[in-house]
Amino acid sequence: MSESCSVCGLRFLREAGYFLGAMYISYGLGVVTILPVAVALAVVAEWHLAVILSIALAQTLLSVPLFFRYSRVIWLHADQLLDPR
Repeated sequence: MSESCSVCGLRFLREAGYFLGAMYISYGLGVVTILPVAVALAVVAEWHLAVILSIALAQTLLSVPLFFRYSRVIWLHADQLLDPR
């Protein structure tokens, strides 16, 4: 990530641990996207648990890089909404 916005000059990394809240957002995004697929495969398709866990693991590994960036963006927007600089 860049250290500051090229348009408005907002400094992204304000202090150590600033993006700790983004971790919770990333966790929530993971649960919202992975859990419904796993439940559908278990209940509707009645697949074996090992296959469902393998698919959930693959989903997790593919989505982590995407969620990393978007969770930080969501955290920055929430911070600016609640405490504008």
